[in-house]
Amino acid sequence: MRAFNQITIYDFENGRKIDMAKEIQSSGKDYILKVDEQEYINYLYDKYVLTPITIHTETEYFGTPYISKETVTNYAYDRGYHEVDTYLFTVVYDYSGSDELFYVHTNPWTYASYDITLDNRLKKVSFDFKIYNQDAEEFRSMKTQCFSSAFANVVNANKNAEDFNRLLRDSITRAFQKEKEKCLKENDFFAAINIKVNQDTKSVFTAPTITKKIIPQPVVSNNKEFSSEPMMSSEMYIDVLKVIYESGKNMEKKPALYIGKDEEGLRDQFLFVLETRYEGTTATGETFNRSGKTDIILKYANDGSNLFVAECKFWHGASELLSAISQLFERYLTWRDSKAALIMFVKNKDFSNVISSIKNEAKKHSLFVKESGQRGETSFSYIFCLPQDNQKHVLFEIVAFHYDK
Repeated sequence: MRAFNQITIYDFENGRKIDMAKEIQSSGKDYILKVDEQEYINYLYDKYVLTPITIHTETEYFGTPYISKETVTNYAYDRGYHEVDTYLFTVVYDYSGSDELFYVHTNPWTYASYDITLDNRLKKVSFDFKIYNQDAEEFRSMKTQCFSSAFANVVNANKNAEDFNRLLRDSITRAFQKEKEKCLKENDFFAAINIKVNQDTKSVFTAPTITKKIIPQPVVSNNKEFSSEPMMSSEMYIDVLKVIYESGKNMEKKPALYIGKDEEGLRDQFLFVLETRYEGTTATGETFNRSGKTDIILKYANDGSNLFVAECKFWHGASELLSAISQLFERYLTWRDSKAALIMFVKNKDFSNVISSIKNEAKKHSLFVKESGQRGETSFSYIFCLPQDNQKHVLFEIVAFHYDK
């Protein structure tokens, strides 16, 4: 083959990334969800990383010369045809590095090339050259010239490999995350299995009708826990927040439902609705979770897995808001909790100022990651992280109601 002249660097790198992505996709959903992410990324990196080429010139050796007759024209004398002896030599070197780099038309590319032969199994590279005289100087000169042409682009190839390697881990991580997100979306986090909205409660709220899918939970290895934990689907989470928001707003119009009630009494108003709203779940209050008792927990009825955790608090200022968030995240949420809410009961007359304060102060919390929208005038969506694992994100809603009587 012609050294460093078979495939463009663009096509080579693009093809390598495609092969890597195909390998991830062919691993299968079950494997992608259960595998240790960092170990798998390290494995792919080791497989697809390019090792710079080194020609070990100290290992140079020659095969047995091949002597033959060749007809040539002697232009210096009579310009006739003459038969002369030719000496064909094969020079061999050990090499290390990625075999594929020998095929790449590098960028930049030194305008020189030569035919070489690769033995990938033994990691040897060789080239042939011939001379017409028994002349040691001609032998050395021809060998040096051919070596220079054959390996002129080694430095360029190694620079291209270095550039490729520098971006490889990020490319693998993005491809893996894309496939994992696809798997999670297909499974809907194996969430809300057999959980349906109770038909009798649908007309109570302004929330649109929700058609639930029954998503079978895949069979997993006994020593893997990821896919055995049901989690609330995004669809159900939206419905839960809708129910809480509509219930709380309706209570604002009926002071008799909130006058004289403490946090527990107000909480029970929401629990009453939630526990009848969803089939396949249990809704409980003052339930022990992690390091304390939280106000509202929705659990999957089959195995008691948490689907949703909420805390209820009266508004006592911005500092108390941050303390309430810390209490919820530090004391009540476990690593497996992914959806939570803080329900604020506001007695202040200046409700608009309180809302502005909530929006401004929530972003100052140390666990805040980003805002993710607003469901209503007084319902705000965020992404927070867990204090024990900043890579673990939680969908978090702060909902405020004005109970000023």
